[in-house]
Amino acid sequence: MARRKRHSHNSLDAWPGYVDALSTLLMVVTFVLLVFVIGQQFLSISLARREKAMDTLQKQIAELSHTLSMTEDKNRALSSSVSNLTQEKQHNESLLKALSEQISSLNGQVQSKDQALAASDSKNQDQNNKISDLQNQIQELTKQLQAISNALELEKKNEQTKDTQIQDLGNKLNIALANKVNQLQRYRSEFFGRLRDILKNQKGVNIVGDRFIFQSEILFPQGSADLTPEGKNEITTLAKTFKQVAQTIPQDVPWILRVDGHADKQPIHTAFSSNWELSSERAITVVKLLISQGVDPKRLAATGFADYQPLETANTPEAYARNRRIEFRLTDR
Repeated sequence: MARRKRHSHNSLDAWPGYVDALSTLLMVVTFVLLVFVIGQQFLSISLARREKAMDTLQKQIAELSHTLSMTEDKNRALSSSVSNLTQEKQHNESLLKALSEQISSLNGQVQSKDQALAASDSKNQDQNNKISDLQNQIQELTKQLQAISNALELEKKNEQTKDTQIQDLGNKLNIALANKVNQLQRYRSEFFGRLRDILKNQKGVNIVGDRFIFQSEILFPQGSADLTPEGKNEITTLAKTFKQVAQTIPQDVPWILRVDGHADKQPIHTAFSSNWELSSERAITVVKLLISQGVDPKRLAATGFADYQPLETANTPEAYARNRRIEFRLTDR
């Protein structure tokens, strides 16, 4: 009896534990389901936005395709109209030639009959009537040919007008592009001129054509992409000058400051696996510092050329040093 009571008491003690475990499991499942539902909602919103953007792009593409199709159809229609008018003119000219030959033949027949048969006035009258009818037809065909010629001239003038308009647009576009290039050249000269005045006594800094060149030893330790304190000062000075010049460049001029990293052809034995990574990382480091100094990231680009754009091809320490460099180019996009 005591044993049965003890067994019943142990069963009742275990039941709340089961209930707690089931409640906890239910809460965990509910939480997982809630997270899944929220994730589905965010995913649906993101997909909806992307689909909306895709629809907008597709509409724009459809509009451009429609405009292009209309232009092509109009050109084909003009070409077909000119071709049809030319064929009609040729056909009428052939008819006119045939009628002229018939008139000549009839005139010859009339003359021969006048000489041979003076009494055949009625027949001659019929011949004259036929000749008159043929002459009327010739006059009508001549009018039609004149109308066709006028239409052809009009089509040719329209084509010449369109060609002239296209040429004018091309000239205007070339002039506009030339003006943009001249503007960018002027601001590039101003930018490099200011830097030349500021860094004129700095060893290892040169201006070659449209490039402003820093030797890598001025900015970085050998084999590293971390700027030295002196290198940070140089780039900070460049950033200040660049921001001053950037404020004077109109917004519609499509320009960027391109930072090019170059390395020598010697194998490296550092954290970088090749000169590609080293030159690219150095360019990115300079760009990051320019951005931190307030330069607009939209006006910057970082590129790495490894050792494939050398200034010198000799295998000497001096040539290697010249090839290790950072170049700045103020160019268009």
